[in-house]
Amino acid sequence: MVATWEESVKSSINTIYLLFTAYLVFLMQLGFAMLCAGFVRSKNATNIMLSNVVDAIVGSLSFYIFGFAFAFGEGSNSNAFIAVAGITSGSIAERTQFSAYLIFSCFLSGFVYPVVVHWVWSSSGWLNPSSASFFLFGSGPIDPAGSGAVHLVAGIAGLSGSFIEGPRVSRFNAFWKPIPIRGHNTTLVVLGTFLLWFGWFGFNPGSFNKILVAYPDTTDEGNCTVVGRSAVVTTLARSTSRIITLFDWRLNILALKLQFDEPLEATQLHSGCGAWGLVFTGLFAKEEFVVQAYASGVVVVEALVIVSFVCSVSFTMGLIFYTLHMLNVLRISVGDPAPSLITLVLLTQKSQDMSI
Repeated sequence: MVATWEESVKSSINTIYLLFTAYLVFLMQLGFAMLCAGFVRSKNATNIMLSNVVDAIVGSLSFYIFGFAFAFGEGSNSNAFIAVAGITSGSIAERTQFSAYLIFSCFLSGFVYPVVVHWVWSSSGWLNPSSASFFLFGSGPIDPAGSGAVHLVAGIAGLSGSFIEGPRVSRFNAFWKPIPIRGHNTTLVVLGTFLLWFGWFGFNPGSFNKILVAYPDTTDEGNCTVVGRSAVVTTLARSTSRIITLFDWRLNILALKLQFDEPLEATQLHSGCGAWGLVFTGLFAKEEFVVQAYASGVVVVEALVIVSFVCSVSFTMGLIFYTLHMLNVLRISVGDPAPSLITLVLLTQKSQDMSI
């Protein structure tokens, strides 16, 4: 069947739009790198930036080779895989060996995250409200932009790694009282924040996958108004960020009481807000707007989804991190003189300069 001129134009516009949002999501990786580098101490800035480069390379290859088949098989609904490992790398910063970054990035982006994506976003996933599954009383999670599939998954993975690795050296005193360890560069933190902010204008609107799809009960406006509103909501969400800090603040208090060390507070922020995003939507969703996922207000469905995410990711990533711990390739020892890859490169360059 030959496509008409209108269909060809619509397909081209949708493709350009999807590629543009994907570019913005990729830009977020730079934001993660700058944010993480600013939050850690100066001696660890190079290592954390290198780990974000590794996340982008290894995560992309792993998702391309393995993850996409696990998640969808056919069709597409996600550009967010690159952000998952980046969030988790901040949780285990300043104490993780470089080889461990390679391994966990590969498994998280290629196997763990795609399984959760298949549950929620694949047409055959058991959590997808449009599938033939009836495990959730004919309902399902409303998570088009990854509140649970991206943020909750990354937060729980970071929790597993931080818990198994233990706190950083000198983070707590002999009486297990917290000792503040502050970041070294506020400029990098601000730069990373705005890069992430800008990238979210592609992260959320890109979840629609298309920009020109006409609704059966509206005029010719298509999906443009929805995409525009999604961008507006992204901005408003930042303006109301003081509300979001309540989750992070309270969870930070709990983390310090439990001697849980998280340099970038990614576990508290992403897992807490990601879980609340699922519950909040289930509480306040209106049937006329989400008919395909609404079944008489069964809010317990969102709680079941959160439990399934937490159990699956914590078990899988916990097993991976524990295996790395037992093999002594997870945490950098206090007296370990072994330099990282980037250190070897810098030392080699310095020796060449001295020889000249």
